Amino acid sequence: MRAKKFPISLLLLVVAVVLPCAVSAQSSSINAFSPYTMYGIGELNTPGTLPTRSMGGAGVAMRNPGVINLLNPAAFSTVGRKSFLFDFGVENQNYYNRQRVDGLSKRSGYNSVNFHEIALQFPLARRLGVGFALTPYSSVGYRIRTSEIDGRYGWSDYLYQGEGDLTEVKLGVGWELFRGFSLGAALQYYWGDIGRTFVMSPSNIVDNSTISATVGSDDYSVSRFKGQFGVQWSPLSDDRRMLTVGATYDIGGDLRPDHTHRIYVNNSASSTATERTQRLSLSLPRQVAAGLFYRTPKLSIGLDYLYQDWRSANSVTEELTAGGQAVSYVNTHTVKFGVEYIPNFMDARRFFRRWSYRAGFRCGDYNLAFGGRRLPQYAVTAGIGIPVRFLSASAVDIGFEYGARGRGGDLTPGQGFVRQRYFKFSLGFSLFASPASQEYWFVRPKFD
Repeated sequence: MRAKKFPISLLLLVVAVVLPCAVSAQSSSINAFSPYTMYGIGELNTPGTLPTRSMGGAGVAMRNPGVINLLNPAAFSTVGRKSFLFDFGVENQNYYNRQRVDGLSKRSGYNSVNFHEIALQFPLARRLGVGFALTPYSSVGYRIRTSEIDGRYGWSDYLYQGEGDLTEVKLGVGWELFRGFSLGAALQYYWGDIGRTFVMSPSNIVDNSTISATVGSDDYSVSRFKGQFGVQWSPLSDDRRMLTVGATYDIGGDLRPDHTHRIYVNNSASSTATERTQRLSLSLPRQVAAGLFYRTPKLSIGLDYLYQDWRSANSVTEELTAGGQAVSYVNTHTVKFGVEYIPNFMDARRFFRRWSYRAGFRCGDYNLAFGGRRLPQYAVTAGIGIPVRFLSASAVDIGFEYGARGRGGDLTPGQGFVRQRYFKFSLGFSLFASPASQEYWFVRPKFD
């Protein structure tokens, strides 16, 4: 009898090819399109692999040996001996913005496709597992045009635009100290570049003389480490059910990005009026997450709470160009809830009964306030997991998310909040190899 061998050399070749391409795509594409990304590090991406994102993002307490859990490093201890997990996902995002200005409704839209995660998980020893992931952390993308009347000359047109992102690399270890209780720790590295520019083009309607346009640019470069700690405890665990309590703590830390500010005249970099480079005070938040996860062979239910302390580490406020309203960081509270249902994983005749059906939601506030007013946001998610063959944990995952941010009301007369809606479609591939699935990765066959 020949033991079935997985072509690990083929997987390593795929990772070697996909990883640089994914990093390049992440560094050159707009993942978000929102005027709210004019400030700070932009819009935060939903963390986790597609199975947890399809459940509203809940999963701090999830323990599933067939799914990589990036939300809690303590979950890395679930990987079985002689097992290996690989996950890759891509995401399509569609943004729709709407705003009422001077009684008129203005709309804009944007579509983008990019990778979401590359993740690995494998055992080091009995009850000791390692996890690695490369994921986008935040994204900046916007283009805004405004006009103002100058009492001396006439009209001045302004164009504000920005693009960039931060990427997170996580390497963590999970250790099950004794049955049902695990600890974990992860080192996280953040890097990326964000560029913001504005162009002021005056139109002299007084004497028709030429007035030079002014161009300003702000470039931010980030390269920093931080850490995360996690714990999971299962007070109830048997062959038919498992109840797990989990928690994580992120220590946050000052990103200290290199900030280069330039002012040009006549749209030419050779005519720089001012230029300066400095360290900007900008920090990632300290955050605490706690959750419950109940799992049976058919049903899984997860509930998470997330608190992020943005305000104490980021006390500097910025001023909106239009309206002069203060923009400040605020602490956020987010609730996430999700369910997964598998009719019968052991059904050999009906393929659809072996599928995983997922749904969830989350709600909270955006991490910036405008004029002291918070921006509520929420998302509804759904997804399916399609096993590649009978009794295999390897699957093709499909996910959908609908979300909204903002509300009605005015910042100033004629300057309203932007109401934002978005749709996300995701596709993920989860590969799981172990003796239970009759796939052996790192095991020498006994017979040739």
